[in-house]
Amino acid sequence: MNVSHAELTAWGLSHVAMRDDFTILDVGCGGGRTIDRLASIATKGKVFGVDYSEESVATARETNARWIEQGRVDIQLGTVSRLPFTDGTFDLVTAVETHYYWPDLPRDVREVFRVLQPSGTFAIIAEAYRGRRNAGAIAMFRRHCARSACAITLSRPLTGDPIRCLTMTR
Repeated sequence: MNVSHAELTAWGLSHVAMRDDFTILDVGCGGGRTIDRLASIATKGKVFGVDYSEESVATARETNARWIEQGRVDIQLGTVSRLPFTDGTFDLVTAVETHYYWPDLPRDVREVFRVLQPSGTFAIIAEAYRGRRNAGAIAMFRRHCARSACAITLSRPLTGDPIRCLTMTR
């Protein structure tokens, strides 16, 4: 995942405004490369990661060992359905190629908003084919956000009928 999602992650993060003092959460952090990229941008902030896989958490911690030693990164075993953070903690929450695995997308999005600051940004970054499973998840997320006017979704189409970038603010 660190290799296969690198180009997509770079593309998605290039569309997200970040300051160097942001407190950031990466949901479904996988191997931790997105956390490394975020920590290199938020040089005065802190980056957190959660993943439900013990193996992914171990890999992400290894990938980010220097940031962890500096106290700038914290990676925890956890799930999007029960994020282990207080309300309004984060300036930015990212989810790269993970939201279509979330057990209850509308409920899990609400859980992300619980830990997001009112002025914060939620960026879901995903490649999608129209008509495929992840395209359905993106459509479901869009419907939820259309009711809430709440987030930014970045979806770079691979082929065929494009799913365009959709931007909304909370």
